[in-house]
Amino acid sequence: MTNPSPRAGRREWTAFVVLLLPLLLVSMDVSVLFFAIPAIGRELAPSATQQLWIFDSYAFALAGLLITMGSLGDRIGRRKLLLFGAAAFGAASVAAAYAQSAEMLIAARAVLGIGGATLMPSTMALVRNMFQDDGQRTKAVGIWSGAMAGGIALGSVLGGLLLDHFWWGSVFLVNVPAMALLLVLVPLLVPEFKDPAPGRFDLLSVPLSMGAVLPVIYGLKEIAAGGTSPTGSGGGFTLPRVVCVVAGVAVGAVFVHRQRSRRDAMISRELFRHPAFGAGIAVNTVAAFGMMGSAYFTTQYLQSVLGKSPLEAALWGVLPSLAVGAAAPLATAAGARIHKAYVIAAGFVTAAAGYALLGLCGTDSLALTLVASAVVGCGIVTVMALVSDMALGTAPPEKAGGAAALLETGQEFGGALGMALFGSVGVAVYRRDVTASLPAGLPHGTLAAVRETLGGAAGAAARLPGRAGESVLATAREAFTHGMNVAAAGGTLILLVAAALTVAALRNVRMETAPAPGPAPAPEHAGQR
Repeated sequence: MTNPSPRAGRREWTAFVVLLLPLLLVSMDVSVLFFAIPAIGRELAPSATQQLWIFDSYAFALAGLLITMGSLGDRIGRRKLLLFGAAAFGAASVAAAYAQSAEMLIAARAVLGIGGATLMPSTMALVRNMFQDDGQRTKAVGIWSGAMAGGIALGSVLGGLLLDHFWWGSVFLVNVPAMALLLVLVPLLVPEFKDPAPGRFDLLSVPLSMGAVLPVIYGLKEIAAGGTSPTGSGGGFTLPRVVCVVAGVAVGAVFVHRQRSRRDAMISRELFRHPAFGAGIAVNTVAAFGMMGSAYFTTQYLQSVLGKSPLEAALWGVLPSLAVGAAAPLATAAGARIHKAYVIAAGFVTAAAGYALLGLCGTDSLALTLVASAVVGCGIVTVMALVSDMALGTAPPEKAGGAAALLETGQEFGGALGMALFGSVGVAVYRRDVTASLPAGLPHGTLAAVRETLGGAAGAAARLPGRAGESVLATAREAFTHGMNVAAAGGTLILLVAAALTVAALRNVRMETAPAPGPAPAPEHAGQR
């Protein structure tokens, strides 16, 4: 008879609340910058390329270093890495807030991404270590997933509110008090965990992991942005972008071979001994694909089709987020009573229903769009919460940092792929419809701008007199909505297939938790004597 896992007490739950701080801030930092770009443009005058890198330097540093930082945390201690990351994140936030040039802001955003790459896997791995009881860990992961989903919506609203009262740097300074609080409370409340026998750190795997992740993420983002950028970058699938993705996949094959052939690999083979772990990574990637595919359209729909201001769109977006935040704990509670395969499949079916609703939206469907967004979000967060718990629970506790990093890296891949695929479908339909429906006699420059993007169409329509401008804008909005409808139909089918494959792959898999490898030293508490 096996001994029951020790249950977490008040100290662990208090520490868990503290760990939600970096999670919220990193997820908020994805969206908090959207509102600040016009003010940054006026003050720092970045070029179009620099403006893109102000966004992308954070995302690329975060995605490229997740695997490295997860492995590093397993070796030096997850709490220690969390503290280093918090200090870096706070310092970079100050540097970003007071940046005097676009180059300085890009560099500060890159350091923010490095800090984020240390914070994300460290927090998830510490949750795995602190909550050894299955039921408590499942509950904690559910709350964790809901907080992450809510943080993205909160970032947009917070950014808008801050910029109504303060200068653009305030969107970065909001991180500083939270990081300072983290640096004080984590040593007092959060225990230290690390792999007792980690082996040597494989330095060559660091550039290989980055060479695998970054070209693929970059290529997919460029494919998605190619048809939507107001700067007119044109086309989605171009040869350089496809070559970039293929090069990343090739480096990834070398990286995987190295991990499989070395005893001291950055990604331990022990993680994949349980079939539920690899399946969890794959399912989480598909879930992120579905989440970002929906968000790609709904955020543009609220602003460019319904004509909402960015702040109005962000405030409307909070309503679906309330439902999404509640879905994760409910899903994990259901997963404790029903086989996770069926609850995960139900999450995919729910998200597919949300996509089906999105396919019914017209050019004036605010309520239906919000409901569709909420249904998609609830379904996807159900999937993410359960597969995160499943993958972490079946991973050896001493490898929790690497496990968390793989989950989050898969999420980055899935999100980029979702934006690229759904965006390309939407743009193709948009351009076909606009070309077929535009009135004759438009100036050549106006015609090109309208065909490029919905944003370009809005700008071109504003320069046309009277009803001509109204007609062009109405045509563009109908074409965008039709593109969203077609992409949503595809999303519905993909998620239904994902539900069926999930049941087939996981229904016979036992979800037992991986035990700690023999007796291990007690976790360190800085506050203990």
